[in-house]
Order: sequence, then structure tokens, then C-alpha cells
Amino acid sequence: MRIHRPHLASATVGLLLITTSAPRVVGARAHTGATHSVLRLATTTSTADTGLLSALLPDFERQCGCRVDVVAVGTGQALELGRRGDVDVLLVHSREAEDAFIAEGHATRRDEVMYNDFVIVGPAADPAGIGNTKLAKDAFKAIAQSAAPFASRGDKSGTHTKEVALWTSAGLMHAGEMAWYLSVGQGMGETLTFANERQAYTLCDRATWLAMRGKVTGLRLLFGGETLAANPDRGLRNDYGVIAVSPAKHPSVRAALAARFVQWILSKPTQDRIGAFGVDRVGQPLFYPNSHRRPNAHHAHPVTSIMMR
Repeated sequence: MRIHRPHLASATVGLLLITTSAPRVVGARAHTGATHSVLRLATTTSTADTGLLSALLPDFERQCGCRVDVVAVGTGQALELGRRGDVDVLLVHSREAEDAFIAEGHATRRDEVMYNDFVIVGPAADPAGIGNTKLAKDAFKAIAQSAAPFASRGDKSGTHTKEVALWTSAGLMHAGEMAWYLSVGQGMGETLTFANERQAYTLCDRATWLAMRGKVTGLRLLFGGETLAANPDRGLRNDYGVIAVSPAKHPSVRAALAARFVQWILSKPTQDRIGAFGVDRVGQPLFYPNSHRRPNAHHAHPVTSIMMR
């Protein structure tokens, strides 16, 4: 398994920055034995930052006698790699963008894999007082009213897309133009590190927060509850789907290997491992398996905002 991340621009204020620089290797495991093929997987940074891929993928590599090359980027960038036919399969979490990808003919179906939720973290002193709010949009309003620093991923990821939707629902469509709004242009782990340094609030998927909280000791979970079931805002559910890129649209993709990956990640043994991942370290799953929901095409059913307890 090889994990790559594109090198993105350093933190800036109020700007969305995405680079197309060549990826850099951030983690690698020597693959032993004969490797007959390589599966190219584009996925969101949370699956890499939490260690989920490192825990799961060696099993798939052994079963298929292949190597998996992972590009860990925001969902928006992952889908663009799929649009170019530069990857074979996607593991992402921005449903509307995924549906558009399928509607454009780049894939024929999307399968539910797992879910978690989003939380808001920030400085322990909580200068905006978001710990007293009941909905995420109200927390965002409080941050804006206090002009407290807010770190945005700013990378068209699933998390960034959710953040923008929350600002819109709060009636703050121009939050990104404010001096207190800091657009980082980086993955979730880097954004948490930046927020810790700047004592800023940020929206984060719970899995990455749980995996990294020991490294960002200046931050606290201020909205979302200590577990997914305790999250007061059911609109913060975060669903992940797997999509094999269409060989009809992109003849160069390794369709058979991608189909095998989809079957493997939806299988009960892999789903059970997803559900157990993180429990021994943080006392709760980082992701909740979800492949029992029926496979669906882009028109099959809307995203639910109800989080399973």
C-alpha cells in the first residue's frame, strides 16, 4: 500500500487554494511477493489520517495479489481524479457531488460503506460560547458574531462542502470574506494542527478528531457531543460511499480490480473490521459500517439527515 497526498499551499486568509502539484508519499508499507497489478484509489483524507486504510488495505492486497496506491485528498479533488480517469475507484463523502459524478456518466452506481458525523472543535475557553447552542448553524452564527478565528479546510472536500452549507443555513453566505475566516487549503489533519496553533474553531469529522485529539491539546470538542448518538444536530451525519469509475467512460481504468475492491469493502468481514476500528483506542468506533443499505444509482434515494443510534 502506498499513500500519497498532493502538496497544497500554506494557510491563507479568505482564499480557496488548490494545487495540482505532484503527490508526495506520506506513508508506505513494503509490499512483499509478486505484484501483478495496481489499484488506484482516491479517497478523503479522514480515511488516511485515522489509520483506517493502513488497518484494512493489507488484507485486500493479500487477497488480490495487488498493490493499492492511495491518493488521500478532499472529495472534490478525488472526484476530479475520477473524471480524468486517473484512478479506478473512489471512497468519498459528499453525496451531492457524488450524484453529479454519476449523472455525468463517470460511474453507474454508488454503494454505502460507512458513516460517522461532524463536530465543531475550538479553543478550550470557547470565546464564542458555542457549547450552549443546540444546532450547528447556531454555533456558526455565534462564531461569526464573536469574530473568533475559524479555520476552514477550503479544499472542496466533503467537510468543506458541509461547512459551506452550514454557513448558508446560518444566513452567512459571505463568511469567507471576513478577516476572522482562515482558509487553509489542506486536509483535515493539517487543518486541525493549524486551528490548534491559531486557537481557531473548525468543523471536523469525528473520526479524525478522535484519532488526533492527543496531538492538538489546545482544542476541545465543543459541539456534537462525546459520541455520535449524543450529537444534538442530526443534520451532521457524514456518509461515505464507494464508486468504481466507469470503464465505458474511461477505458484505461482497471475495472475488474475496482469491482473486486467494491465487493471486498462491502463484505461482512471488512464491514465488521470497520465497525471495530478505533474501539480499543478511543472507546468508540471511528466509522459505523453501513453496507446493509441497498446499492443505488444516482437517482435512487436522497441523503438521509437522520443519524442511526
